[in-house]
Amino acid sequence: MDKSERKKFSSKTDEELILEFQKTNSIEIFNELVRRYKDPLMNFLFKFVGSRTVAEDILQETFFRLYKNKDYYTTVAKFSTWIYTIASNLAKTELRRQNRRAFFSIQGTNNKEEEDVSEIELPDETYRPDVQADSNIKFKIIQDALMKIKPIYRELIILRDIEDLPYEEIAEITGLKLGTVKSRINRGRLQLQELLKDIYYE
Repeated sequence: MDKSERKKFSSKTDEELILEFQKTNSIEIFNELVRRYKDPLMNFLFKFVGSRTVAEDILQETFFRLYKNKDYYTTVAKFSTWIYTIASNLAKTELRRQNRRAFFSIQGTNNKEEEDVSEIELPDETYRPDVQADSNIKFKIIQDALMKIKPIYRELIILRDIEDLPYEEIAEITGLKLGTVKSRINRGRLQLQELLKDIYYE
């Protein structure tokens, strides 16, 4: 998509774009929605499942579902809620699949996940090598800590503290009551703080 096409869509909301996409089946509109959501969704999925490769597969499937099931979207929900719900459900299905595989195999996925984490590059390339090395170490420690938290807490923490979604939208995405969302986030934060106390309170 060139700059002129992007400018054409810049004034439109996500909801306006998906409704227009339903009517026209425009690949340009689809590409604009992908452009808007590929990075935040990838960030959410990677931190949730702990594997870059798996996250990329889920992301691709999420956008395939968007294209295939676009007519299921209604204005009752925000578009962001709808697309995050798709991604979240796919991610949880994948985690359940991984757990079943791990149950029947003595070989876990830890080595692969560690390799995937180490391949992620921090966006700021202006860091000095020593600072970047320290940041990469902390990044991996934080990701490892997230993966030690139960998925029911991990998903909510990522959506709230990393993706910065409001509690109400998280409740819609997960299908949980608002009070449950808030209490689980608090529990998850306490667990995460305990796991990360060594790098922040040395």
